[in-house]
Amino acid sequence: MSVAVSSKLNKTAREHYLKLPQDGKVQVTYVWIDGTGQGLRCKTKTLDYEPQALKEIPEWNFDGSSTDQAEGSNSDMYLIPVRIFRDPFTLEPNKLVLCEVLKYNRKPAERNLRHTCKEAMDKAKDSHPWFGLEQEYSLLGINGHPYGWPENGFPGPQGPYYCGVGADKVFGRDIVEAHYKACLYAGVKISGTNAEVMASQWEYQVGPCEGIEMGDNLWISRYILHRVCEDFGVVATFDPKPVTGNWNGAGCHANFSTEKMRKEGGLKYIEEAIERLSKRHPYHIRVYDPKGGMDNSRRLTGQHETSNIHDFSAGIANRGASIRIPRSVGQDRCGYFEDRRPAANCDPYAVTEALVRTCVLNETGN
Repeated sequence: MSVAVSSKLNKTAREHYLKLPQDGKVQVTYVWIDGTGQGLRCKTKTLDYEPQALKEIPEWNFDGSSTDQAEGSNSDMYLIPVRIFRDPFTLEPNKLVLCEVLKYNRKPAERNLRHTCKEAMDKAKDSHPWFGLEQEYSLLGINGHPYGWPENGFPGPQGPYYCGVGADKVFGRDIVEAHYKACLYAGVKISGTNAEVMASQWEYQVGPCEGIEMGDNLWISRYILHRVCEDFGVVATFDPKPVTGNWNGAGCHANFSTEKMRKEGGLKYIEEAIERLSKRHPYHIRVYDPKGGMDNSRRLTGQHETSNIHDFSAGIANRGASIRIPRSVGQDRCGYFEDRRPAANCDPYAVTEALVRTCVLNETGN
């Protein structure tokens, strides 16, 4: 079966219940990252008021032994609200709240990478680091086969799918457009979307965001994507190489700048940052996917618009380089650069923290 059973439920019947009054009550859905560093979990609490600030949302807890985050003998984990969004699924006044996870001793859980990211962003705040992340993903049927592909074969070679139009070139646009609108409603800083090079592969962009808000926005956008896909009965995967062979992989290109880079003459500071990045290539490769580079090694082969995972390179308008300087930036001599190495399944907190530590805080070492 290529479509999930849950998608066949009567969505029109559901609309009736969504319209029922809530009598002053508000549903708050707590969202957090599980022990894999890639999966998202959620559960919902009723409040007697509509929260307007984080301090109005209570801490909560969950069973960490069921999310690969704790032992059953000491399983309670704390959910600490960090950012509020409107809920595009149950609508106003209901909320989504992204949470950090703390262990029983109130220390950050192992996969809570937001904690150290926030520390780095606070140190670099005077540089006003801006980020824009390009999240690529692929759509699969519930059976794991790429959505819209022939059941026992492959579509035509890559070429017509990128930014394509037409039923023979584009698969799943309904999902993409629903996700876009849901993100806008929620308050996510989504800035665009397009069909990607491989059939059934898509991209959306989040940003510009300053500091820690980048990771917060990208994580909640992923949650919204998974929830939209539930309704349509398909699966969104962030696997960096979902189909082996002559097909593009999936990345999460990171666009980065500081205030100095964005001002006149900023190209000098961009070039200084790239020089620093060249000296920490192994460190960045290690943190740019959850498996320390193992996932990305399937993607960064030097083919299909990627650099080789073992080599560092940079160039203007070069999509085969580790770091691409957009042609307009080279002409204007200020702006930003694009780090093309992060995998689609990266943790955005890890990526943005690494860029700040290397390019702004000037940390060294591999």
